[in-house]
Amino acid sequence: MTRSLLRRSIFAAVIGGLLTLAACSQQDQNTPSPADAAKAQAQAEAAEAGNQLQTYRKMLQMKNDEMASQLGEEIVKQFPNSDAAKEVQQTLPQVEQRWKETSEKQRLSALWTYQVGPMEGGTQSTASLFSTSPSGDRTIRLVLRRHTKWGQSVFMFGTGHGFVCKSNCMIQAQFDGKPHPLRAFLPTTGEPAIFIHDDKPFIEAMEKTKRITMNVEMQDGGKQTIVFEVGGYDPSKWAPVGKK
Repeated sequence: MTRSLLRRSIFAAVIGGLLTLAACSQQDQNTPSPADAAKAQAQAEAAEAGNQLQTYRKMLQMKNDEMASQLGEEIVKQFPNSDAAKEVQQTLPQVEQRWKETSEKQRLSALWTYQVGPMEGGTQSTASLFSTSPSGDRTIRLVLRRHTKWGQSVFMFGTGHGFVCKSNCMIQAQFDGKPHPLRAFLPTTGEPAIFIHDDKPFIEAMEKTKRITMNVEMQDGGKQTIVFEVGGYDPSKWAPVGKK
């Protein structure tokens, strides 16, 4: 190798090294430090928490406790140390309690069915719900009935061969855990039903009750405990009917 060629090789190597050092230096300048990265992440989280807080406030203004509860829980979970979480925690317990009560009221109301229609030469209006227990194929239906010919009555309608009751019998019942015996009788037409003697007092007591438990005996199933969640009853939805 000539001296001239050697000098050019050395010069190229030096220039290449300088370019490599410059590229690395530029890359180091563009890469944020751990402190800067943490700061940027904290700012992004604060901004997102603030945005969600604005939506939470809007849900409160709209009295939408369901959405406010869900969003409030997310804010507290995702941004526990944020100012947004601190603000949410001041109202979230009350919002969640209101939504819990509202959703339970809706659930209980949905258990009831109200119907009006023709029935054996007259018009019948019913308010009814199915038992919480037993359920499935052995469920029992509680029925409040008004009929233009037969008047008002309260009865339970089951499956199979019906209830055991000799002439007049007593059903051992509890209204919200308090003893409330009920006089009952079987229909003469043979349906798997049992009627409550004192329908008006029963309805008046039921309107103040959330849960009714009755101990009965079934013709094809022995002794049975029946539970009705009656707290969602709405008397305004049980339509009156005129006498025929």
